[in-house]
Amino acid sequence: MDKKIKLIPGICDTKNRHYLPEKLLDGKTTVNENGNNSQVYPANLKEYRAVLADDIEDVWYEYVPNSYDPEKKTPLVVSMHGGLMTGWGQAVYTSWTLVADREGFIVVFPNAASKRMWMMECDWEKVIETLGQISGDVPLLHKPENHVEDYHDVKKTVKLIEKMKEKYNIDAGRIYMQGMSMGNAMTGQFARYMGSILAGAAGSGCPTNSKLLFDNRHRVINQSGPLDIWQSRLELDKVPPHYREGDHETIRYNLEYWNLVNGCDALPQIGIRDEYNFAFYKGSQGNNVLMDVKNRDHGQTFDDAELVWDYLFSGCYKDESGRLHHSEPRKKWCVDEVNFAVAKDRRKAWVNNGIMELHIPCFFWEKIKYHGLNGNAIVRGSYAYIPVSSLAEIFHMRLKTEENGRVAYLCGAPQIGKIISEEVEEIQFAEGNIACIVNNSVESMYAEAVMKENELCVSLEWFARRFLRLSVSECDGVVYATDHPSRISWHMADLIRTYLT
Repeated sequence: MDKKIKLIPGICDTKNRHYLPEKLLDGKTTVNENGNNSQVYPANLKEYRAVLADDIEDVWYEYVPNSYDPEKKTPLVVSMHGGLMTGWGQAVYTSWTLVADREGFIVVFPNAASKRMWMMECDWEKVIETLGQISGDVPLLHKPENHVEDYHDVKKTVKLIEKMKEKYNIDAGRIYMQGMSMGNAMTGQFARYMGSILAGAAGSGCPTNSKLLFDNRHRVINQSGPLDIWQSRLELDKVPPHYREGDHETIRYNLEYWNLVNGCDALPQIGIRDEYNFAFYKGSQGNNVLMDVKNRDHGQTFDDAELVWDYLFSGCYKDESGRLHHSEPRKKWCVDEVNFAVAKDRRKAWVNNGIMELHIPCFFWEKIKYHGLNGNAIVRGSYAYIPVSSLAEIFHMRLKTEENGRVAYLCGAPQIGKIISEEVEEIQFAEGNIACIVNNSVESMYAEAVMKENELCVSLEWFARRFLRLSVSECDGVVYATDHPSRISWHMADLIRTYLT
């Protein structure tokens, strides 16, 4: 049975300018900025020190909630801190301890062994080449040597998991890992090489360099097999400079990698809840989830752990043979049952999580003000235009045309999914007119109807809002509509545009 979670009040340090202010150790202070958001230092968080591997003393932090029942097999979450941070920092910058209070699982937060930086594989020559693009207060990455399995941070993490299994009643089939920033890259590394001991892995910020995911023939580099994956991205984040590839490309390659490993469907199911943009990929071997958060900087949202647990980790486990299985997660995937999207210059549309063809490519049309500007112009709006004939197909209406298509009628009630507008019987459009006729009454649109490639076109945003009362947002030339408040993010726009190409 779920246990009740309680937030402890704290005093927010609004003047903080540090990655990890030591003041947080007082158990009274919180910090909040668009990347790192904290809770008060948890009372049950305990520090431990011991030699786990290579005769090196390591430090880690254990969180055992009061709801832990030693008589029951208990899940374990290993949470990896970002670069220049610590295990206790990762504990206060996430909601893992709060979710653990409710669910009864145990969380361990290890420290990186040296410089607060994880030992990781990387393209070392590119790292050296891009030194001038890195802030002077950031230490150089560790130079990778030998094999990933030989890295101390990897070995000690394996030993730490074994130690937790000896100390507590850990369910070996329900061990998960999550990381933030460099901790996300560390989690990805562990998942690719040692992931056989995990059921799921998740991370926020800092996707993996694609050079480490694929060989020169674009074959996946993987020693662990399938496991459930969660990838949190932040709209305003940037990949490290030594990757030498764009932000969109890196994120697409990270998605492709785990889609291939997990045998995922070609198309995701998309759900956008306010600023949280989700793409859920169902796989024959494992699932893969992308979450892109609009208007967020590098880091992680404070509820990231809650979302990872509710939608993914709570519904995956491995049996004794190491095979991945799925049960119902705590929360059903938040898929938009009603959605459609178009992208500038693309001849396809995303409709209810599928693809359909448009009669001509989507284009953007500007609403202009000239009057009183001495011949100059002000753009008052720019809207995605598609053919009226395509509107008829998307919204299940009958189409009639006259005068070589320069006049068009949409007849019947527009409908998408379970949403239907019973008030509409007929809409008439005519080239060059900003007005249309709805049920024999005059109404203005955002901008005029336009002929292009022998098709009469109007604003998709206007139509969706006016007749279906849908929420419509635009980002980077992609327009998305659904039946609840939503704001499409930069990486989600790129993902949809890729599928519409």
